[in-house]
Amino acid sequence: MTTSDYLIVFMKILGSLALLIYGMKVMSEALQKMAGSQLRHILGAMTTNRFTGMLTGTFITCAVQSSSATTVMTVSFVNAGLLTLAQAISVIMGANIGTTLTAWIMSLGFNVDLTLVVFPAFFLGIILIYSKRRRYVGDFLFGIAFLFFALVLLSSAGKALDLEHNPAAIEFFKSFDTSSHLTIIIFLLIGTLITCIVQSSAAVMAITILLCSTGVLPIYLGIALVMGENIGTTATANLAALGANTQARRAAFAHLLFNVFGVVWVLCLFYPFVDMVCRMVGYDPENTTLSAAQKATILPIVLAMFHTCFNVCNTAILIWFIPQMERVVCWIIKPKTNKEDDEFRLRFIQAGIMKTPELSVLEASKEIHAYAEFTQHMFGMVRDLLTIKEDDAFEQLFDRIDKYEDRSDDMEVEIAKYLDQVSDAHLSDDTKEKVRQMLREISEIESIGDSCLHIARTIGRRRAAKEEFTEAQLDNINQMFELVDDALTQMGAVLVKHKNEVNVDRSFTMENQINNYRSQLRTQNITDVNDHKYTYTIGTMYMDIIQECERLGDFIINVVQARMCMK
Repeated sequence: MTTSDYLIVFMKILGSLALLIYGMKVMSEALQKMAGSQLRHILGAMTTNRFTGMLTGTFITCAVQSSSATTVMTVSFVNAGLLTLAQAISVIMGANIGTTLTAWIMSLGFNVDLTLVVFPAFFLGIILIYSKRRRYVGDFLFGIAFLFFALVLLSSAGKALDLEHNPAAIEFFKSFDTSSHLTIIIFLLIGTLITCIVQSSAAVMAITILLCSTGVLPIYLGIALVMGENIGTTATANLAALGANTQARRAAFAHLLFNVFGVVWVLCLFYPFVDMVCRMVGYDPENTTLSAAQKATILPIVLAMFHTCFNVCNTAILIWFIPQMERVVCWIIKPKTNKEDDEFRLRFIQAGIMKTPELSVLEASKEIHAYAEFTQHMFGMVRDLLTIKEDDAFEQLFDRIDKYEDRSDDMEVEIAKYLDQVSDAHLSDDTKEKVRQMLREISEIESIGDSCLHIARTIGRRRAAKEEFTEAQLDNINQMFELVDDALTQMGAVLVKHKNEVNVDRSFTMENQINNYRSQLRTQNITDVNDHKYTYTIGTMYMDIIQECERLGDFIINVVQARMCMK
């Protein structure tokens, strides 16, 4: 082959790898869209212990064909407080097993002519894409067709390279001593580096299968690349967790710790372990008489089998030590100095853990109180936002409020889903009424979070417009904030105590005070604008904050009324 021929084949390989990564991405995203919220439900409902968590991770990764998607999803759920660290570790272990299916699909692509499947899949996929009801199925077919087509192109490119008859390539790989652990470690690091760069373990697996199937890359070195890919693939989740809370970063680091531990013990037993895997598929690494066609058939299967055995054995060992792994990652990754982002987690309920219905309702009641405390803390940040002068500090606090509002939405959904599970059980009439009122409570508490964000945005608009409140306006806003904060404190007392222990009339008195003060300030605002004490624009922003505080008071009293109907 001439230099130009090699260049053409090389570009074909690069294009095939790009097509492979794109096909995996399209297929994974389509499956996630088809599953929708069910993935979250499955992750929550099936992680009651380490074994169900592991099986859940395996199932989801096999379904979406992406361990990165599963681990990133898991880290995000830990960040939202929907999974504990121990649950996340078990799911990540399962994801490592589930991702081995990708290697088996690739080994199939190098052994079977998939062109008979690829083109009908493209045709059917494009028809379904233009059908609104089945467009995600069409996306999935397109993704898997791209995946298989890429494997066909890679296989043909490997044959075109004809490396088994290339003396330079053969001599290059022969220069490495396959019996040396140092060589194995070097190739392991190469596999790790490439995977970190391309952010796709599937691409590295495809390259490894291509090189091994041509017969020039010894199976020991190919397996070293696969081991490196196992470490490199953890980079995706760790990158995703950089901006997350402490628990999420710990979950991502646990993924790295799990795979590094597996690589270390396999390195200690490398040659016996690889020889055992080879015997399982009927391949002798010392046999040099195999033809190129035989190697192209058997070596992809050896790599897929090793990938499976490595992850299954590693999980079988470490699944018994999840508590110890949890302690290690907690010791290595310390909590942030500023714990505000880590304050609120689901503490009293866990999705899928259904005890007696009455006990479940009690746990949900405690969680709702914690949810209310969270929104009051959010309101406190809004009060602080009004007094901040520095731009950087303002933006940082505003972003945190925005993040809290998103978390508030997630908490409402998760508590509502838990209550929905409780309501499916056989409940007494009193308990059914409690569940109904709790659903009303969380809806109103979520609205409190919305109001907090609306007030923060109004303050942001005032800052962007370079307008300033007068001293009188600031005093009035702060007084209104004080009334609302007192009402929130009283609401928290109502949620945590029995109605005989709290003075409910005080909540209604506070609500009347807020309403009356709003009316007084609205009238005064019209007079002040007419008297040119401040502009109409700043008067509008000022009243937006006052009106939103009054709405917030309405949501508070609705929560109190719901709790009074419950007891």
